[in-house]
Amino acid sequence: MNATQGMKYEIPSEMRDFAEKSVDQARKAFDGFIGAAHKAMETLEGSTSSMQANATETTRKSLSYAEQNIAAAFDHAAKLVRAKDMQEAFQLQSEFARSQFAALQGQMKEFGEMAQSAARTATNQAASMAGQATAAARGAADQATAAMNQNRNEG
Repeated sequence: MNATQGMKYEIPSEMRDFAEKSVDQARKAFDGFIGAAHKAMETLEGSTSSMQANATETTRKSLSYAEQNIAAAFDHAAKLVRAKDMQEAFQLQSEFARSQFAALQGQMKEFGEMAQSAARTATNQAASMAGQATAAARGAADQATAAMNQNRNEG
């Protein structure tokens, strides 16, 4: 008979307890990391909603400005057909060009402000999301480290 067949090797209960605690702590740390990932996704979803809202507002403004510009063009055309002579037609054309240029400048300024606001919002949300994810990950790592240290001290 082989010498190892008759001997039964048992794992000490302290070692089993230590391993069990290590697995539990690893699970808790993993749960912390998963929680941080879920929070990051929620923040990202909020950021996406904000970007969609900004895109929707930009589209609405674009349509509004297009309507205003087309209405102005039709009003101008109606005035032009009533012009008594070429001098009046040139004057009407000059006034229309000035007013439309001013309107377009205002519209472009507003679009620029909207773009800057959207960029600021996106940047702030990204920074917030990164901060939250970092804090959650740091907390999970700290918890795992503390648990490992505790297991070492108990072992």
